[in-house]
Amino acid sequence: MIVLAGPSGSGKSRLADRLGQPILRLDDFYRDGEDPMLPRHGAHADWESPAAWHGDRALDAILRLCAGEQIDVPIYSMAANRAVGSRPMSLDGAPFLVVEGLFTSEVVAPIRVAGLLAAAVVLRNNPLLTFVRRMRRDFADGRKPPRDIVRIGVGKLARERSVVRALVAAGGTPMSNPRAMRYLGQLITSASVKW
Repeated sequence: MIVLAGPSGSGKSRLADRLGQPILRLDDFYRDGEDPMLPRHGAHADWESPAAWHGDRALDAILRLCAGEQIDVPIYSMAANRAVGSRPMSLDGAPFLVVEGLFTSEVVAPIRVAGLLAAAVVLRNNPLLTFVRRMRRDFADGRKPPRDIVRIGVGKLARERSVVRALVAAGGTPMSNPRAMRYLGQLITSASVKW
């Protein structure tokens, strides 16, 4: 498994797409907006808390995929704050599964213990660049009402360095996006030749 970690807007999804391997997006395991277990700060849901997603379901999906099973993966809509369907997924003979998302720190340790971890990379950028990318993406996708996008984005900007530190502490290696692409591309090429 290749784990891609980093703050929201750091380029995890784009890099995962470029690697050409099956991708499990941990954002698809978020809780529904009405879930009573979703943590809140006053009237607002705390989407940054690990309690905001179904970590047990995500880990089960990872282990089943790596065991060669085909599974149904939820499709989560940020705008609707809920899963809006599912899709079948399997590794289909690929040498790697790429797992990306904000909560990768929650799955790295059990994946390492299971002997499945090939690499864990934390994408580290200039926080202002990440902020601009995140704003552009969230407005284009209509993820939330504009006022909420700005409020959430400013909060993420303030916490970005601490998020990166926590992901590195959980076992990820910090890299710029270009360096991560070179490193992971070489890893995949080498494994594909052996495969």
